[in-house]
Amino acid sequence: MILNLISLINYKNHEHLKVNFSDDINCFLGKNGVGKTNLLDAIYYLSFCKSYYSNVELNNIRYGESFFMIQGDYTDDNNNKCVVSSSLQNKQKKVQLNNKKYNKLSNHIGKIPLVIITPMDSSVILGGSDERRRFFDKFLSQLDRNYMNDLILYNKVLQQRNILLKKYSSIKDSRELLSVYDNSLCEYGDKIYLKRTECIQNIIEIVQKYYNIISNQSEFVDIRYQSQLYEADFLQLLQNSRKKDQILTYTTNGIHRDDFIFSINKHSLRKSGSQGQQKTFLIALKFAYFEILKDLLKMKPILLLDDIFDKLDHDRVEQIIRILNEKEFGQIFITDTSKERIDKILNKVNIQSKYFIFDKNGTFYEECKN
Repeated sequence: MILNLISLINYKNHEHLKVNFSDDINCFLGKNGVGKTNLLDAIYYLSFCKSYYSNVELNNIRYGESFFMIQGDYTDDNNNKCVVSSSLQNKQKKVQLNNKKYNKLSNHIGKIPLVIITPMDSSVILGGSDERRRFFDKFLSQLDRNYMNDLILYNKVLQQRNILLKKYSSIKDSRELLSVYDNSLCEYGDKIYLKRTECIQNIIEIVQKYYNIISNQSEFVDIRYQSQLYEADFLQLLQNSRKKDQILTYTTNGIHRDDFIFSINKHSLRKSGSQGQQKTFLIALKFAYFEILKDLLKMKPILLLDDIFDKLDHDRVEQIIRILNEKEFGQIFITDTSKERIDKILNKVNIQSKYFIFDKNGTFYEECKN
């Protein structure tokens, strides 16, 4: 997938912006706070119908304005053209593909496959289980619309069940409706569980491959899927925990409690891994994510690299660039504060690149590198 052109109006600090991109590597360069990451975020928005960096939609509107608009012109790997537009006005979000509005924003996920690597990814390792579930849910949702629909329906039923637990003072009063919710949770939850299990089985070998290349070492990495559904039938778990759930007023069992345990040499990556090992694991995980998307969708995702080279040692950077120089990767967007660093990195690969060099006012000039 290639993003040929993007147009922004009032998106974050960008008032009006129209940019033509290279099919290969595009570098947004400049000091922090000039709008590099905001432009990268606009590209992300066109794939996921939301910002990567802000959960509050109104924060995406330029200060003092009442709306924003983003439009991207794309060409897929079969040379088919498409136009995606996203806008927010009067708290109403609209996303269109080729001028046709989506009734459900979730129907757009996976149309423009994309992988982002950013320092914020550290929360996948260092954060709570919700961060890791979110990561794998986003991954699987790009691959499988049925997975995303099952997840949406599961969360809707879960919310209804929790409301019921808060509303009624005794299990007897709500037993019949709880049974309905329990059956629905099992219907969707069992499918989600199976797909998460399959995902981990498929991804770990690829993560290991990229980890070894980037680190230039043979450390053993692993991902273990931790779920209550390993231990017992889901419906039985829900029925056995009803009294406890009623006391606590929320659902204590289910795939919404799952976790993914990362390890290196059989030790917790979170507790025992060095900063370098954690960063290498995250990049390897994202590269594995990219490879699986590419193979299953038969399309090269867009790759966004937000300020990932700053605190990596020279050897790891060299290995990452070697990977990116392979034909498996398509269009790449990089942000960095140092033009000199990017020059040194890209001089080692035979890929055409285009620089967008931002000044303190958020405007930029272009340089083409061969």
